Amino acid sequence: LTQREMDLARSVQDVCEEIVLRMARTARYVTGQPNLCLAGGVALNAVANGKLLRAGVFDRIWVQPAAGDAGGALGAALAAWYRYFDQPRATDGVHDAMRGALLGPSFTADEIEAGLSESGAVWERLERDGAVARAAELLAAGHVIGWFDGAMEFGPRALGARSILADPRNPGMQARINLKVKFREGFRPFAPSVLAERAADYFEIEGDSPYMLFVVPVRADRRLPPVTGHAPWGIERLNVPRSDIPAVTHLDYSARLQTVTADRSPGLHAVLTAFDARTGCPLLVNTSFNV
Repeated sequence: LTQREMDLARSVQDVCEEIVLRMARTARYVTGQPNLCLAGGVALNAVANGKLLRAGVFDRIWVQPAAGDAGGALGAALAAWYRYFDQPRATDGVHDAMRGALLGPSFTADEIEAGLSESGAVWERLERDGAVARAAELLAAGHVIGWFDGAMEFGPRALGARSILADPRNPGMQARINLKVKFREGFRPFAPSVLAERAADYFEIEGDSPYMLFVVPVRADRRLPPVTGHAPWGIERLNVPRSDIPAVTHLDYSARLQTVTADRSPGLHAVLTAFDARTGCPLLVNTSFNV
């Protein structure tokens, strides 16, 4: 990658954000509605979503977690359910009906054990509390773990059901996971999953981001001062820690955030709580199993 590619990528992103903001402002002006729902592939652009959120065009913004082609299946099912079968709409005004996007297949402990045995894996069966404690212990010791728990996520984001987890305080963790686990470019960023009740301790966010679809600023008191003198250029800038959670902090001191609650993601919430008890850090690197 040269400066040309970096400039092109930045310019395309800037134009995308400008278009999204103009369309949103027009939608608010035309409809007068205070709330906005987003879907489609561009709605996966979490940077643009975050800027739209901070612009205050709408009071509340909700982004479909399987935005893109996959979400068309859900839209078709809902259209049939309401339009052709005339079913009533039921909302409580607070929660969506996505069940944390954990809408995919799930497996019993016995099914998992059978699969492990069939593959020749080395395994040990733990009860829930023991598995959570073991995960927190390994993470605190600097290990990268795979966390497979409950129903699979619907959509492109790992939300704590099929996730690779790691300590975000380790400045070498981003490159390590990219190169040794994900087999992709070392500059690719990772997202933090944080206990919802502690999110404001680390990030400038009001409300929640349950589906990892908003990029928000890292709090100023968490940031490290920029390098002066002969500062690194281009991709090398990624090797310079920018906050006390360097593995999830972008070059502009932002992060693509997932806020985790016990009702939406009980397993991940338990791991985060146990990791926080061990380390005082209520967040983890969270990325998907896909390579």
